[in-house]
Amino acid sequence: MLKKAGKDIPTKSGTKTNPKSQKEVPGQMLDKASKEIPTTSRTKSQIMIRLEKMVEESDIMHDAIRSVDMDEGVFGIAHSELIAKEDMQQLFEHEELGIAVIHTYIWYMYDTLMRGTELCNRFNFIAASRINTMFITKNPTSVMNELVDRFMVADDNTTPSLYFLPFNSGNGGHWVLVAMDLSRLMVYYLDSLPGDWSKYPSMKKTVDAAILKFRSKKNYRNRKDITWVRVQCPQQNNSIDCGFFVLRFMRDIIALNRIDIPKIVWNNNLGFILILSDISSNLLLNHEYVLFS
Repeated sequence: MLKKAGKDIPTKSGTKTNPKSQKEVPGQMLDKASKEIPTTSRTKSQIMIRLEKMVEESDIMHDAIRSVDMDEGVFGIAHSELIAKEDMQQLFEHEELGIAVIHTYIWYMYDTLMRGTELCNRFNFIAASRINTMFITKNPTSVMNELVDRFMVADDNTTPSLYFLPFNSGNGGHWVLVAMDLSRLMVYYLDSLPGDWSKYPSMKKTVDAAILKFRSKKNYRNRKDITWVRVQCPQQNNSIDCGFFVLRFMRDIIALNRIDIPKIVWNNNLGFILILSDISSNLLLNHEYVLFS
């Protein structure tokens, strides 16, 4: 059970202030990023060492689990995510991130950066567990309808906003980010490996069909075809960091408060790769919030 926003969270090492009470102005995180990163992704930060010790002393290491209950503001419907030892080990051992960690960090961003602000009207999330290669292969119509239902939740889709879909290629595969602007018929594709959406033709076909069906149900005119844009992104230099990159893509776009994503957002890889430790620390803080509240 999670504590309500704004209250302190008791932990074994004392009292931790809920990050909800320390919400930053959009864009502030980007300005501070270069000053906040004490380590590279290969060096464990103090917070990681501290949390690893706390987890070792908890029942999580004895196969206990925690449930993160997310209200409908995050994914459009109420959603619960289970956090177990394996999820923590993805962080401690710098392994490829799974859906549970992706979803929990999305919830963390929503709760600490977006909730109660106008950002909630500009950025929306789609659960990766409901839209992925495996489900599209089995039943593309059902997946398309899932997307349409998510789009229909919003009161007003005539105002520009983005729907973030962290998309996984399946079977523990590669993470990419698809960001959809329904009002302008724009879809942005962000990938930390070379190539574009043509690697996932069934995904593109399903997304396009869902956008057109949604607009038809709303009686919106389609003045042009759907435009896909391949955003120039920093590239990962290993086979495991794609999930971290997708989290960073979403985090930066929200912090910039940009609906129209430029083709070039990041000038180089250096600061981006270093921020992986910041993402790790935030995920760890989030899991501390989950584990010990």
